[in-house]
Amino acid sequence: MPVQHAFVQADGLRMFYRESGSPTAPVLLLLHGFPASSFQYRELMPLLADHFHVIAPDLPGFGYTEVPAERNYTYTFDSIAKTIDAFTAALHLNRYALYVFDYGAPTGFRLALAHPERVTAIITQNGNAYEEGLGDAWDPIRRYWSEPNAENREALRAVTTLDAIRWQYTHGVKNPESVVPDGYTLDAALMQRPGNADIQLDLFLDYANNVKLYPQFQQYFREAKPPLLAIWGSNDPFFIPAGVKFMVNSGESGDCLMILR
Repeated sequence: MPVQHAFVQADGLRMFYRESGSPTAPVLLLLHGFPASSFQYRELMPLLADHFHVIAPDLPGFGYTEVPAERNYTYTFDSIAKTIDAFTAALHLNRYALYVFDYGAPTGFRLALAHPERVTAIITQNGNAYEEGLGDAWDPIRRYWSEPNAENREALRAVTTLDAIRWQYTHGVKNPESVVPDGYTLDAALMQRPGNADIQLDLFLDYANNVKLYPQFQQYFREAKPPLLAIWGSNDPFFIPAGVKFMVNSGESGDCLMILR
């Protein structure tokens, strides 16, 4: 089925989203990660649309979602989750499965904490909820957490450049030439909009609050026991396989299947 593209007002923002599938089918909400947008799901969505009502928004600070200056938006993961919650309300999504990747995980898991009765299942693609899953690539960001000064902040600015974004797409890939450049080129172009790099640096700092919430996410897994499919790229230097292995082996979630590649 074709993918439609639209905007909707939610939480004072003009939210861009992609949508496909029958409105009567079960809803699958896809939440992207850094440095991407819903564009990363452009080829996946048609494959899922025969069975699901697939919806993928651009998170605030990413893609084509527009945040008016007068909104005085605070770029934290709490704020992003509240915005996505408002987005689901604007589209009248009362029950949905979550497909979360990277930044989409702490966003989606906050939705699950707030509305456990709405979440029918979780697919996590390198969407971490365990400190064991944080790789050494986090070390520069950890320094920023422990000492949030200008020097440590500026040391991370290079992460928003084209070269660094391209590296996130090609690192660990056996044949980097097979990676289509469209994704990282678009990501880099949107990242270079005025003020956007500082938005990303704010989110790097705030990610420490996600780590503080990991025990609550884990408690949700234990108590709600959502059906869970974990799809993990083993060469991810940020969210390493130990995180998903700990999730599966702990037995905290409900019916759980892990695919590690």
